[in-house]
Amino acid sequence: MSRVERTRQRLQEEAIRLFSERGFDAVTVEEVAKAAGVSHMTFFRHFPTKESVVLDDPYDPIMGDAVRCQDPGLPALERVRRAILDSWQGVEGRNDEMTRARIVLAASHPSLRARVWENNRGTEEVLVAALTETGTPRFEATIAAGAVLGALTAALFDWVEFPGDALGGLIVRAVELLAPTGALS
Repeated sequence: MSRVERTRQRLQEEAIRLFSERGFDAVTVEEVAKAAGVSHMTFFRHFPTKESVVLDDPYDPIMGDAVRCQDPGLPALERVRRAILDSWQGVEGRNDEMTRARIVLAASHPSLRARVWENNRGTEEVLVAALTETGTPRFEATIAAGAVLGALTAALFDWVEFPGDALGGLIVRAVELLAPTGALS
């Protein structure tokens, strides 16, 4: 891990710790930066907003590439579904506890919860672009991406509300529910 990646990770860990202890609105960017041992300008080099430290999603390009790798002869929903499964399995070093803390914060704070849906819109655009580049009509691409992202988001929020299952397994189960009958992966 590079120095830049370590700084980014430290900022995120300190932010989540402080937000969890004191509440999202009660913590300033300056306090997060100080706890991480950097300046507030360094914070903004890594995260454009205070909200983004909670909602950061670096996996969009991975998911878009995974859609492009699917057989273009498959239905759009199946391509996105398989891409999410492939992407999830390909992400190494997931930190379930950090992810859980981030989702708890997002789920419990109204403006962060709303931003989750904004982030999903950006992810949807990446998936739609990957599908349309290979000939899928835009409407079909949008429906397929929205359906899979809806299942993924529901699984994330369910995982926080009803802990017990491993996140990866829950995501796989959610996405498999969208599989054509008899085609579970």
